[in-house]
Amino acid sequence: MTCEHCVKAVTEELMGIEDVQNVDVELREGLPSPVTITSTRELAPLEIESAVDEAGYVVV
Repeated sequence: MTCEHCVKAVTEELMGIEDVQNVDVELREGLPSPVTITSTRELAPLEIESAVDEAGYVVV
């Protein structure tokens, strides 16, 4: 992710996962941007990857 628009797109998709309460993205220009997800349950990696893919990005 390289801009706030990217952060917004990924955040919106991740917030669409059932039981997700908060998404925090540490935007790092030119580097992978770490994402912290707060949820009331453990999320399956495929749920996260699918949401990020839907936003147009890939999990690294």
